[in-house]
Amino acid sequence: MSRFPLKVATPIMCSAALFSGCHKQPLPKVDLPISGKLRLDGVTLVDTHDGKLTPGMSILMDQGSIVSIAPTAEVSKDPLVTSIDATGRFAIPGFNNMHMHVIDQADSSSVLARMLADGVTGFRQMTGSPELLGERRDGTLPIGKDAPALLLMPGSLLTPFNVGSADRVTDEIRQQKNQGADFIKVGLVSPEVFFAAIAEGKRVGLPVLGHLQAGVDAAKASQAGFRSIEHLGPGDSIWIGCSTEGAALLADAAQHPAMKAPPIKIPAFVEKMLMKRLQKRLINPAAFDDAASTTRLQRAFDTYSEAKCRALAKVFVANDTWNVPTLVRLRTQELADSPEYLSDPALPDIPAESVKAWREVTDTFHKLPAAMHATYREAYQRQLALTKLFDNAGVRMMVGTDGGGQAPGQSIHQEFDELAKAGLPPVKILQMATLNPAEFLGRTATMGSIDAGKNADLVLLNGNPVESVQNLHKISGVVRAGFYYSQANLDALRARAKEPQKRQGP
Repeated sequence: MSRFPLKVATPIMCSAALFSGCHKQPLPKVDLPISGKLRLDGVTLVDTHDGKLTPGMSILMDQGSIVSIAPTAEVSKDPLVTSIDATGRFAIPGFNNMHMHVIDQADSSSVLARMLADGVTGFRQMTGSPELLGERRDGTLPIGKDAPALLLMPGSLLTPFNVGSADRVTDEIRQQKNQGADFIKVGLVSPEVFFAAIAEGKRVGLPVLGHLQAGVDAAKASQAGFRSIEHLGPGDSIWIGCSTEGAALLADAAQHPAMKAPPIKIPAFVEKMLMKRLQKRLINPAAFDDAASTTRLQRAFDTYSEAKCRALAKVFVANDTWNVPTLVRLRTQELADSPEYLSDPALPDIPAESVKAWREVTDTFHKLPAAMHATYREAYQRQLALTKLFDNAGVRMMVGTDGGGQAPGQSIHQEFDELAKAGLPPVKILQMATLNPAEFLGRTATMGSIDAGKNADLVLLNGNPVESVQNLHKISGVVRAGFYYSQANLDALRARAKEPQKRQGP
């Protein structure tokens, strides 16, 4: 996300339908069939812990789990096992996209199919509602067989609408706990509400994560237990923490909140109406930014101290505060006028109405003052450098894209390339999509690496991913819950994903 002035605050809360009711009617429950015995033979295993390669191996899977791993030369033929010749290919765990807005979209089944075809076998849903949590509980979410696994989902975003003051935090978070939320996501609240939410989340056992709020000290947020920072902030929060004038900039940010709490609680139907009217602005909040907030960000850049930034990174490491940079989301906001987006290969797969809205917002972005464009260009280069600084400092990070397939330039493979531009080595990028999410989730017993007993969610590559990040794009097969998708199957999946909507090319 970008800077969030008052006039764009409301649409941010509707990121791919953040409010209850944005998603369409749930699909009928679809049970994932039980997979049979499957074996990949002659494959090279890639150890996500250190990048070590072990060639000539066989991976036996059954009932959606890895049963055993052994040298192919020592494996006996079994007529009850479907054998796939994977000689010359490299096996890695499936990718996890840890910041997505997808199951609350009208075209969610198509987006999920495209994600699976891109090697994504798991995702963290970053928007929720009582209705979505209820559908998950009832097994009626619009997630079928040809889809990644839903790893986590929150309840309703914390905003001034549902937690306008600290005394309303307790009831809201406990209600979300009872609804089955996996975590609490913070949107556009005051610093007082922000820290109250972290404290209450600790009391009920729900991690609190999301956006650092205007006027919130990033180091204090980390020390309080803020679990995961999305979009490198967003906005100027981290940059203020890296500034020699941080105290003054923090005070200025606190005086200009993105959104003030209404004097009374707004009825749910009014909230939904406001969100629907302003949802387009979410496509690129930077296009609707104001000069004052961009000026403050520029001031933070002008007074940047690498020593202070490294000190902040140490705080994140000490408190196990994770970051999900979503570089592709930041790039499509701050460099929205880049001509490459007009020829993005995913453009034909995006619904025509979404392409039309994106083009209209991009036209608005074009009209911003030159000084704001200059700050945005500087911002993105600095965000690349910050990602590298965090990696060098040992800050834990994961891959996320933010979008749900409704805008160009936001695929997980484009995120891999941006992370490479930031200077991260291929093995670190691989870990950010596989091992790190498993560690963040506390699920290393079932995911994150290829071992007996773990989930049969794999990607087969035609190149060594430790040698070059470009090899992460060379997918020749995917195994999801023990079901094998060949290259032809993946191509067919992409083709079917285009059918539900009329598409519009470049």
